[in-house]
Amino acid sequence: MKVLAAMSGGVDSAVAAARAVDAGHEVVGVHLALSRMPGTLRTGSRGCCTIEDSSDAWRACEVLGIPFYVWDFSERFKADVVDDFIAEYAAGRTPNPCMRCNEKIKFEALLDKAVALGFDAVATGHYAKIVEGPAGRELHRAATWTKDQSYVLGVLNEQQLAHCYFPLGDTPSKDLVRAEAAERGLSVASKPDSHDICFIPDGDTRGWLAEQIDLQPGPIVNPEGEQLGEHEGAQAFTVGQRRGMKLGRPAPDGKPRFVLEIRPKENTVVAGPAELLEVDIITGIRHSWAGAPVAEAATGEWFEIQLQIRAHADPVPARAKVQQDQETPLLVELHQPLKGVAPGQTAVMYQDTRVLGQATIDTARSRHYQPA
Repeated sequence: MKVLAAMSGGVDSAVAAARAVDAGHEVVGVHLALSRMPGTLRTGSRGCCTIEDSSDAWRACEVLGIPFYVWDFSERFKADVVDDFIAEYAAGRTPNPCMRCNEKIKFEALLDKAVALGFDAVATGHYAKIVEGPAGRELHRAATWTKDQSYVLGVLNEQQLAHCYFPLGDTPSKDLVRAEAAERGLSVASKPDSHDICFIPDGDTRGWLAEQIDLQPGPIVNPEGEQLGEHEGAQAFTVGQRRGMKLGRPAPDGKPRFVLEIRPKENTVVAGPAELLEVDIITGIRHSWAGAPVAEAATGEWFEIQLQIRAHADPVPARAKVQQDQETPLLVELHQPLKGVAPGQTAVMYQDTRVLGQATIDTARSRHYQPA
């Protein structure tokens, strides 16, 4: 099999490429240049696509004895990930740029180019598994849930799964991957994991957004509309946030208040007690299936799922159905309330270890509080 190994410059992708070589595949390494901003050149990088990372990827390919290339996807990355991130925040939603990068860059632009060049599969260092099911390829959680990354892969569709290769899916722990990298002489064996948003060099999302969006001061109100204070820009907040509101007076009961809602058109932030963050019903847009859809998708019947709304969150029991000819085609009813659900987040549906698919959260409603 001819395999294109996506080399991020980290230990996981390096070991994944090494295992593809050991399996007898014809492997070529490629690093994606996603940004031309000088701020991405830094030591001890917090992201995953710096110039430093490119050098680490090249050294890993040298050790493995495989060809190495750098592909410039910076324009596509800016349009599909960075600009989308800004637009979502400007609309009062909370996007997940890693999901969008996986969808638009790593498993659309990269995969399309790889297939066009004659590669059979793209290998990455993600901790997830692909299983041959009765209706075709299925995406499943990794062997160890502590490192499972199937959530961020929930955007993959059936055609993309056919060309995906995840050599680390059955590995019990990250420590074993690091030990293997050290044994292979890979210099990234002890490199820290990437974190934060790669295109925000200092990790200050609020400060970065202030340079991209025309943030204007406005009121912070309670659910009844009474003004509690003033913010410096509604779009820089997210539902569930506690810090940064700088309210002038405490709540009557002395308990902390949280962001319940963002109203960008009114430039208003609504704040209230934690119990009003509990959500029962979620509607989703941009939904897709990771493999063959469930049978109920065609009939509009309810089907049981476990729902996960963040990469490291615990899944919660729920039921879902597909509403045909609706602006928000996915409807989810939670069997237990969930706090801090924000429009713009990605809701990934599971049945046991299998990833069914995902949707972008459009609305999140509570029995106790109905956003305007």
